[in-house]
Amino acid sequence: MAQGIIYAQAEARAATRPPLSRMFQFAVREGVLTGFSIISDAVLLTLAAVVGLWGRQQLTFLTPFNVDPMLRSTATGFVVLWISVLALAGSYDASIRGMGVVEVSRLLRGSMITMGLIGVCAFVFKYEFSRAFFFLFFAIGIPVLLATRFVMRWFVHTARGYGHMMSPVLVAGDPAHVNDLAKVLRREYWLGYDIVGALVPASAQGREVIAGIPVIGTPERTHEALESSQATAVIFAEGSFERAEHFNRLARDLEHQHAQMIVVPALTDVSAQRMNVRPVAGLPLVLIESPRAELAGRWEKRAFDIIASSILILLLSPVLAAVALAVKFDDRGPVLFYQERVGLNGELFKCLKFRSMCLDAEARLAALQVQNQSDTSGVLFKMAKDPRITRVGAITRRFSLDELPQLFNVWRGDMSLVGPRPALPKEVAQYQTDMLRRLDVRPGITGLWQVSGRSSLSWEETVRLDLYYVDNWSFVQDVSILVKTVRAVFGGDGAF
Repeated sequence: MAQGIIYAQAEARAATRPPLSRMFQFAVREGVLTGFSIISDAVLLTLAAVVGLWGRQQLTFLTPFNVDPMLRSTATGFVVLWISVLALAGSYDASIRGMGVVEVSRLLRGSMITMGLIGVCAFVFKYEFSRAFFFLFFAIGIPVLLATRFVMRWFVHTARGYGHMMSPVLVAGDPAHVNDLAKVLRREYWLGYDIVGALVPASAQGREVIAGIPVIGTPERTHEALESSQATAVIFAEGSFERAEHFNRLARDLEHQHAQMIVVPALTDVSAQRMNVRPVAGLPLVLIESPRAELAGRWEKRAFDIIASSILILLLSPVLAAVALAVKFDDRGPVLFYQERVGLNGELFKCLKFRSMCLDAEARLAALQVQNQSDTSGVLFKMAKDPRITRVGAITRRFSLDELPQLFNVWRGDMSLVGPRPALPKEVAQYQTDMLRRLDVRPGITGLWQVSGRSSLSWEETVRLDLYYVDNWSFVQDVSILVKTVRAVFGGDGAF
């Protein structure tokens, strides 16, 4: 019974998709993936060394240098050193598999340490070897390692989408926080957490817990719950314990349980980059940096927007022309749709889009309000099968081609490539005080809302993600969102 509950959600997902081959099911095992990752890195780095040595020999304009002895004496050692440093840096840790930014940061950190070690050792021991080979080895090795991480991440996310490689976990806390956490983990299934049960304090046993998650005990009885559910981790949310020493006592009881303990702090929507833990007299004090909205308005982000939008406009000009012709020939109406939106600091601007609706779309809106699928009490209008959308518009909306003209808004400075969703004036008029925070940065063509569900998100989730972006902006996060946007667009997930 318990085992059936554990994988109920995974089986429901897998039932809607074609079955996997036995080879695929075998390959998704954690140990196999770790071994495969190490072996593939070793093979690719060996090839990088061979190509680097061959490339050095082709550089005839450099001082002649016999690199053949290096292949026999040091190239293999470089590969072994690089793999060893990556392992020490945690690049092969199964717990970060599928987590793009963490994987990339650990790989780059391990690679930089390897470069430094080789350079320092060569200097200290006065070992002469080709600097051209040194450059080529790392110039080839780092990109191919990043490519393998991308492929591995895609593999892991695909497997978890089929219900494999999921870690059964328990969630402890009061029902409200259990519900909130369960919604996030179910949506972000790529994290690999499959909630198999809830541990709710005795005082809240009668309160409702999200559907599909059985209440199998209290936080104080975590030890028994782990054994009965065979869960590999426990996630403690707010409300798990009345006092801190209760958690410490439980941690001691679980010392030999070999189950991971994960704590969700009371702090919400604060990125790890803004947190600094400082232990003082046994108390872990968390220092929180100021919100980063001002950083998102600095010249670095604006310069990136100008350069990137200019390049994208040039590269996508054939697509822009093709979509414009398709919209024009569809119903002979105007190609572009101009809509007034609210930008940085509440300033209005004309947001550009390829027209995807019929010419009398605004006039027909009032009649369709009764079919509004949005949960925003009229703030937004969402309809999965909007009859006002044209034939061409259905295609451009699915793949977000209708938003490509906004690259000109980015180039002019009205928008950014990444930012909160550009809001309508009537939406802003209904904003509460904290929601006005979204206007402290330029709106974006894409954002966290775009890569986290698009139109399938609730209004509260959209606002929360936008506020999180504003308060926790970083350039690395922008790059990550842009990469994820490509996948979301081609997948057409959540697009109305």
